[in-house]
Amino acid sequence: MAHRHFCFSASSIPKAALFTLVLVGLKGMAQAQVERTWLTPQTHTPDAVVVSWQTATPTESVIRYKAGEGATQEEARLPGTRTLHHVEIPVKKPDTAYSYTVGTGSQVSQEARFQSLPAQGELRVAIVGDWGYTPGRDLSALKNDKVHLLLTAGDNVPSLHEAAAPGLKAFGALIDQQPDLFRSTPFLPILGNHDREVRPRGPKPPAEPVYDVEATAYREFFALPGEEWRWHFDIPAFDVRFVALDLNHISDFGTTWQTCHAWDESSDQFQWYKKLMAETISGYVFTLNNERQSSLAGKTKGLWHEQFRKGSALVTGFGYFAERAELEGGLPYFNTCLKGDGSPYKDARSAFFASQDNYLLLTFTAGSDKMKVQIKNLKGEVLDTREITKRGMAK
Repeated sequence: MAHRHFCFSASSIPKAALFTLVLVGLKGMAQAQVERTWLTPQTHTPDAVVVSWQTATPTESVIRYKAGEGATQEEARLPGTRTLHHVEIPVKKPDTAYSYTVGTGSQVSQEARFQSLPAQGELRVAIVGDWGYTPGRDLSALKNDKVHLLLTAGDNVPSLHEAAAPGLKAFGALIDQQPDLFRSTPFLPILGNHDREVRPRGPKPPAEPVYDVEATAYREFFALPGEEWRWHFDIPAFDVRFVALDLNHISDFGTTWQTCHAWDESSDQFQWYKKLMAETISGYVFTLNNERQSSLAGKTKGLWHEQFRKGSALVTGFGYFAERAELEGGLPYFNTCLKGDGSPYKDARSAFFASQDNYLLLTFTAGSDKMKVQIKNLKGEVLDTREITKRGMAK
């Protein structure tokens, strides 16, 4: 069939129709200015959230939001202009649908919504690992779980030196994989080695450092609690604390392959974690990192594990598989990965193992002395369930 080509001149279009076409075109251009939007907590508790977005050109940082249907519209803004925007808004009403738009003038985004964390009933938290090597994965099952908070176990991007997405663009590409999810669900990532890989690793340590230990791009892109490369986040209504550590590829420490901050007994990171665990009163404590627990145990002669056992569970994204191990002292150790087809590095104390794409679903019930961790595949099937009792309660 022959293709027909139509050409119009402005004079051949009625003025009203031409005006409509111009308005539609301008509206599309304005909305295109906001390239992506994502949500992260910057405080240690869920009473505020940072709305972040990127624009093609420098613009003012303005957000307009409502705390529920029928609420008065409020506004938050920062002085000056920029292309990477982080604006924090208060979140005082639990279990409420907050609506918001970002941008100003002719550059305002479409309205988006997020649900604030509940104060009673059930809290659902998902943890995913190795997002950087799983583009195109169908996350419908995770979305169907309607999680209130999304965490990671590291390696959120493949590297920061890919030609198609260098530096900050690598994290932008991550957001673009699931735009609806990121603009509607508060997100708390942790660091893996790939999240700061600024040069190709190669077969042997090169002259220049391969990794940016300070994770400059990661910390610029995400607005996170504390020092950002490590953080803790508490949800008092459900008596839980999440702790993020910077532990990955510890065997490369001291070479140009070094990726994480120092982790020995005298290190700032270890002393911070030891103090934090001594002060923690939360009934549930989940520690997240991106290293193999047996490697860490061997290198430090159990130093870190003495502190890990004061918590409820240890979570990593080290291996490309699903696993639950039961460590000494009854500490459950989970490995989760959206890419589940890797080499099976089974833990010596493995109690469950599966070579499937997977994520963790954590379910808390307010006032309960027990919660559950489910390992789920991307079909939504439960592969394994582990019940965890609050710290200090009878097992």
